[in-house]
Amino acid sequence: MASKNGFLDTLLTSPSTERYRVGISFLFLFVVFLMVGQISSGMPNSMLLMAAAVIGGYMAINIGANDVANNVGPAVGSGALSLGGAVVIAAVFEAAGAIIAGGDVVSTIKGGIIAAERLDDVSTFVWLMTAALLAGALWLNLATWMGAPVSTTHSIVGGVLGAGVAAGGWGIADWAVMGKIVASWVISPVMGGVLAALFLYAIKKTVLYRQDVVPAARTFVPWLVAIMAWAFGTYLMVKGVKKIVSVDFMGATLVGLGVAVVVFIAMRVLVGRRAATMENSSAGVNELFVWPMIFAAALLSFAHGANDVANAIGPLAAINDALSAGAVVTS
Repeated sequence: MASKNGFLDTLLTSPSTERYRVGISFLFLFVVFLMVGQISSGMPNSMLLMAAAVIGGYMAINIGANDVANNVGPAVGSGALSLGGAVVIAAVFEAAGAIIAGGDVVSTIKGGIIAAERLDDVSTFVWLMTAALLAGALWLNLATWMGAPVSTTHSIVGGVLGAGVAAGGWGIADWAVMGKIVASWVISPVMGGVLAALFLYAIKKTVLYRQDVVPAARTFVPWLVAIMAWAFGTYLMVKGVKKIVSVDFMGATLVGLGVAVVVFIAMRVLVGRRAATMENSSAGVNELFVWPMIFAAALLSFAHGANDVANAIGPLAAINDALSAGAVVTS
């Protein structure tokens, strides 16, 4: 099991290093301010864009502080990963998810919640999005300080909707899109609970309730990781690679299956070597589930980056487009 007392873990949790962590956050926001100022030099209202970028960076910091725990918390709590290792995995896969597959959600946040073309002028739209960003960031900061896990998507969607209604009335909201978003808030936890129950049932029936738990786990764990690899490979083809090469769902599924086969073979070898030195008990077999936990943490981080990073980037992208074009751009 992973150690929880490494240098990076201490750096991330020790009260004596808190001022350095806060300082790094301020340094990050200052760098964002300077970089956006350099990029937007000569653009009308560039200072407004720079301020909005800092608020977006502040929002992103709070998304990381509050939401990343949802992705890596189980792996850290179970001892599969140290806190430092979890942060590294989250940083890599969150960034990859945002870059590879985050565009669709950015578009929804940017122009799908409200009919911005109904506003009288572009400045109203810019201030609307700025207000939504600031409101979402402040609420997330407060919730994180209180230790309350909250949804960053709820925060920014509510911010954009509330600011939009304040600026243009109830008719400005796209209630059809809002209905789909709200439906996903109900469906996601229900489906998550159902799938978690099914996986736990399968693990108990195929491994934990067997007399020879190590051989059972040796068979089950590679299949479990391969299923996750199949889903991830297919998702990556559908959401990322299709922007470069045209791929239909069947083709994406076959590529995902190929990835799953490779992962399955690799996991059979790794699990087989580890299982050969383990005691035949539930405590011993738990170590074989370290790999699925790490794999799941990485996949969750990728999906979170693809979905929730848009909560900080979507409004900022809308502000940038509006200031660049001198008009509201929602596409």
